[in-house]
Amino acid sequence: MARKPKRERKALPPPPPRGTSDRDKAVDALMALLAEHRFEEIGLAEVAGRAGLKLSQLRAEFGSTLAIYAAHVKDIDSAVLAGGGDMTEEPPRERLFDVLMRRIEALAPYKDAVRSLLRSARRNPGLAVALNAMAVRSQHWMLEAAGIGAAGPRGAMRAQGAALLFARVLGVWIGDEEPGLDRTMAALDRGLSSAERWDGFVGDLCCIPAALCRGPRRRRHRGEEEVEAA
Repeated sequence: MARKPKRERKALPPPPPRGTSDRDKAVDALMALLAEHRFEEIGLAEVAGRAGLKLSQLRAEFGSTLAIYAAHVKDIDSAVLAGGGDMTEEPPRERLFDVLMRRIEALAPYKDAVRSLLRSARRNPGLAVALNAMAVRSQHWMLEAAGIGAAGPRGAMRAQGAALLFARVLGVWIGDEEPGLDRTMAALDRGLSSAERWDGFVGDLCCIPAALCRGPRRRRHRGEEEVEAA
């Protein structure tokens, strides 16, 4: 059963412009265009025009529309990492729940753009692969923010799993119009329950190579002792 939220969560108001730099103008322009058009319909000229930049100015900052979107993702990462209270006494699941809900809150002003991008990704495998790579990088940071190790092979699998989990939650969130986001939080809660079971399975798998390496060494050690005894 999904838990009841600890606090009411409301969508944030539309954000002010990121800043006056060419980078910020370009990112704001792309996200505004994404709310109106499919990703594959948006060209660099359209972004420059919406941002009030010359193409040469845009080129000095970015090489593609995907690079512009990656800058937006990085901004969301920074917003999440800068927020939140002290949850060090909470279990890892609660900490990650809080971090990922903060990410949802940071994305709230861009809901139409996220909806558009998810639709495009379902039709474009290449775009889906690129977005997944961005999501995995972000989830490394989200896991670290929650105090969950994201280093090494197990960390890489955790980050990929978290990216897939969060993508499913976003699919619920884009249709969740309730102020409290009950459906979204229930989906996240279910996803984290599955992730806990999966992480335990991954932990067992990660122990196998170490056990295999330890076994031969112990056998060799016993053999050496027998030779010495003889």
